[in-house]
Amino acid sequence: MSLKQTLCVYELIDCADVKGEDIVALFQSFPAIQATSTTVKDAKGQSDFIRIVIPGSQGKSQGKNAPTMGIIGRLGGIGARPSRIGVVSDADGAIAAITTALKLAKMHEKGDVLKGDVIITTHICPNAPTRPHSPVDFMDSPLEDETMNINEAIVEADAILSVDTTKGNRLINHKGYALSPTVKEGYILPVSEDLIRLMEWSSGQKAVTFPLSIQDITPYGNGLHHINSIMQPSVSTSAPVVGVAICSETVVPGCSTGASHEVDIATTVKFMIEVAKEFGEGACTFYDVEQFKLLTSLYGNMTHFQASGSSSSNK
Repeated sequence: MSLKQTLCVYELIDCADVKGEDIVALFQSFPAIQATSTTVKDAKGQSDFIRIVIPGSQGKSQGKNAPTMGIIGRLGGIGARPSRIGVVSDADGAIAAITTALKLAKMHEKGDVLKGDVIITTHICPNAPTRPHSPVDFMDSPLEDETMNINEAIVEADAILSVDTTKGNRLINHKGYALSPTVKEGYILPVSEDLIRLMEWSSGQKAVTFPLSIQDITPYGNGLHHINSIMQPSVSTSAPVVGVAICSETVVPGCSTGASHEVDIATTVKFMIEVAKEFGEGACTFYDVEQFKLLTSLYGNMTHFQASGSSSSNK
């Protein structure tokens, strides 16, 4: 179970001046776990980026070759102070990512060491801005989009789960979490059957998925409408990326407070841990390698969708 760790992380970040070092301190009692915080600034603002490495028994960190699972907690900010008091709904991605790391650290300490490495990144900003968006306002990023992508990237990852609050839409009318199709190098691929299986096993419910459009997997800042930032990690990697959307039955703004649901976050964490277990064992795939080879041989390279594109004035 992961509810205890979820509550621990939520209480820690429910603070007007929480910093990245406060998250790092959670892992000080786990000598095998590497946790760091880096403050990053640009022309727009600043945030503290967290990186946590849970080494696997056969992982690359040990000089071996078990695949590495990456988990990115996507969000604009954990708070929108001074316009909002308290933890905002958008914080769920960070809470889920950090909670997953904390639970894996506890497991590692107790002898349940995964085969592959798990690397988790997110960022901590208690005073992020908001911006208009339809149907509800978005939490905005405290940094430029390119800065965010660079600092949350997990270059070692062989596959990535991007977990993000995804409640400000009318596409996912479900309370809990939902999975996206796999995205790889500008292609939207089928939903992974292995991930569906693990979702149903860990939740005890039928799997829930959500649709993506091409514009959802393009970089922010190009003027196109995106469901939210959940698929932004896919623009800066060749690894397969799947969005894990923490969602609700109703449309909830990312900047709303009192809208995080601890049990839903804990259920999401359980799923990501099960994926990390099986992925490191080679028992979970995000896409069909042979089908992807055939797809690219038939229709070519689609990595231009990972770039910003060109405006009509440049054509």
